[in-house]
Amino acid sequence: MNDPVSPPPPSPSVRWIAPLAVLLVIGAGVAWGWTRWQAEQARELQRQADTGLQLQGLVDSVEALRRDQRSTSQRVQDAAATNRVLRDEMLGLSQRSALLEDNLAKLADSTRHGAQALQLEETELLLGQAAQRLAYADDVEGAKRLYALAASTLADVPGNDYLNVRQALMQERNAVDALGPGVRVSTAAQLAAFSKALERLPQQVDAVPGAEAATPWWHQVLAPFVTITPTHTQGPLTDAERVTGWDALQLELTLARAAVERGDQPGFTHAVDRVALWLPRLWPDSPALRERRAELQQLRMRVLQPALPELGSTLQQLRSMRDGDDR
Repeated sequence: MNDPVSPPPPSPSVRWIAPLAVLLVIGAGVAWGWTRWQAEQARELQRQADTGLQLQGLVDSVEALRRDQRSTSQRVQDAAATNRVLRDEMLGLSQRSALLEDNLAKLADSTRHGAQALQLEETELLLGQAAQRLAYADDVEGAKRLYALAASTLADVPGNDYLNVRQALMQERNAVDALGPGVRVSTAAQLAAFSKALERLPQQVDAVPGAEAATPWWHQVLAPFVTITPTHTQGPLTDAERVTGWDALQLELTLARAAVERGDQPGFTHAVDRVALWLPRLWPDSPALRERRAELQQLRMRVLQPALPELGSTLQQLRSMRDGDDR
């Protein structure tokens, strides 16, 4: 009997196919897992970045809210300060109302005469304000209006007891009308015109009209060789010194105008004297310069607060009559 035929042994290459296929499957699985893990890590990083951006946005929003809160707090504080100011003003108005009520209560007193007393007090108030405008601000126009109101109020007072007061008020108004626009106003205008006139003064001797005729003959003979300068000046100025001197002169004019506005007579006199010292240093002698110096001397003699004997006489008479009635 024949032996069964055994299958041929597998070749070596066939034996390695299965393990190699298993290794390929495992490698593919590992590669696929690594790819998924990397994708998951990337998504996690993206989520963290998004979370960071959201957190930063929240921080910025909180900071903006804090700024708005500080701004709101500042506005609340400003409103509180405004309310305090308004409250103080209301208190002041209440005090004024109390004073007015007190005055009205006094008017109701039997020692006064009702409407007549009110008119007299109004006249006294207007006269006092007019005197203050003249004394402290040299506001002649405002004083004239107040005097006119006082005269109109006093004219409505019945009786002949205040005839002398009306006559005194008329004399006082005439004295105020004689002042014109006011001493300080006219002085300030003359100072402004004087300052503009200084800009037109010639700076060179040759530019002075008639300078050769007024110059001695020996000055003309020596003029080509030497420069003759009067001894009371400090010699010709350079451009820089002239600019400095001009600035100093303008400063003195400004101080003079400020003194006029304040009614400061000594300050005005000192400023004008210092202006007069600068004139012969900055410009040569000429008819225009002499005219400016004469004008400046007239300004120096100006009295900023002229004495008016009639000023305040009407108010004094009214107060004397009131004091006599009270007694």
